[in-house]
Amino acid sequence: MPKIKYVVGDATDPPIDGTHKIIAHICNDIGVGGKGFVMALSTRWQEPEIAYRKWYKEKANNDFGLGQLQFVRVEPELLVANMIAQKGTRGTIEGPPIRYDALQQCLQSLAVKAREVNGSIHMPRIGCGLAGGNWGKVSHIVMQEICQAGVRVFVYDFQ
Repeated sequence: MPKIKYVVGDATDPPIDGTHKIIAHICNDIGVGGKGFVMALSTRWQEPEIAYRKWYKEKANNDFGLGQLQFVRVEPELLVANMIAQKGTRGTIEGPPIRYDALQQCLQSLAVKAREVNGSIHMPRIGCGLAGGNWGKVSHIVMQEICQAGVRVFVYDFQ
């Protein structure tokens, strides 16, 4: 079983290794962005943010909601996964905005897609910045849903 490989670098620029790559990040369920890792993504490519906002705007006619994800091709062998695993943008009495059950559901679907395209997953420490998550919990879910599926995962710490 692969383990999480930690890398110092930019998650928006995974090294070329001859396989498809999927950059995964967490989005909220209210259709707004503009802070955190999405800023780096949007600086590099506009398509993921445009697709996310359209997905939200048309949510009455699609599957937009917690636990869902959307794949956006930004380069021939590079996809961005917009994963809806954050309830709003602020913590409540229930806790921080991250929703671990929604993250688990997203990561299950992400692993399926990665296996379909024989790809690897690249991400920052998702859900642990503005979403308020605990990396110990998140990394456990990543190991359970992605690594156990035989998919390689690279987690980037930006320097």
